[in-house]
Amino acid sequence: MQYRQLGNGPLEVSELSFGTWLTVAGGIGREQAIRCIHVAVEHGIRLFDTANQYGAGEAERVLGEALRAFPRDRYLIATKLYFPVGDEPDRGLSAGQIEKQLDRSLERLGVEWIDLYQCHRFDRETPLEETLGALGKAVKAGKVRAIGFSEWTAEQIETAAAITDAGGLTAFSSSQPQYSMLWRKPEGGVFAACARHGIGNLAFSPLAHGVLTGKYAPGQPPPPGSRAASEEMNAFMETAGRHYRSDYLLQAVAGLKPIAAELGLTMAQMALKWVLRRPEVASAIIGASRPEQVADNVRAVGAQLPAEALERIDRAVGGVAVWA
Repeated sequence: MQYRQLGNGPLEVSELSFGTWLTVAGGIGREQAIRCIHVAVEHGIRLFDTANQYGAGEAERVLGEALRAFPRDRYLIATKLYFPVGDEPDRGLSAGQIEKQLDRSLERLGVEWIDLYQCHRFDRETPLEETLGALGKAVKAGKVRAIGFSEWTAEQIETAAAITDAGGLTAFSSSQPQYSMLWRKPEGGVFAACARHGIGNLAFSPLAHGVLTGKYAPGQPPPPGSRAASEEMNAFMETAGRHYRSDYLLQAVAGLKPIAAELGLTMAQMALKWVLRRPEVASAIIGASRPEQVADNVRAVGAQLPAEALERIDRAVGGVAVWA
């Protein structure tokens, strides 16, 4: 495993991080989830990403249980708040919500501090100054080491940076955007804004929800047990504005197979290395339902993508990618 600094903040993260959405949140059995987490630690993965809403808190509970098998300095925990948890009606990034949800996450995880506390989305109903002040208070209290956000626009990033600079508040260390060969929106401004303000990026869905593994074929239903067979995943794909199983997109993805083969990489390994080629990206977040998937993905670290391969990748899928 190799490691990168997460922006200008205090955290050094592994180039691959382990995400808990869908799988650890209940998509696979508890013991299987714990085994995947253990294998991730054993392969040098340091950052584990979750959220209070995943499985209505279950992902945090399972993650905390799994990581207690290791010394606290061997892993970093990143969690998030914004969306309602289970049947609870409250949501957002108010000072009251941050205080309440942070304490609940700490309790579910069974830890004294969270390494990276993230705003899961932007809250248009709460003054940004209130959110940033509450996050800074959590850092000063020792409950949080660094703060971040997910899926914010470049304009929102710039506004937050101006507020923290002017008020001497804790600055954001991380951004968590969706980013892959098929979803390139962050290249349109988010990466540049983050670079200007010393914010590192944690790319989620670097395999485009499994599509870039090559396991989905045009005109064929998704394999049983795959992520695309999940109703929750299908709903997410639709809200993201992209149907990742459309035949024209899958036909384009099939054009990546000979490129990966010539490089001696699996499709997944090539897709991960493609994301990690960007200096703005500190880590790519992977998910896994089987321990061997973790081990296979880790082999992407250290691989090289020559300029010719990058050009061929753009020719294969650039036309079906979402850019803005």
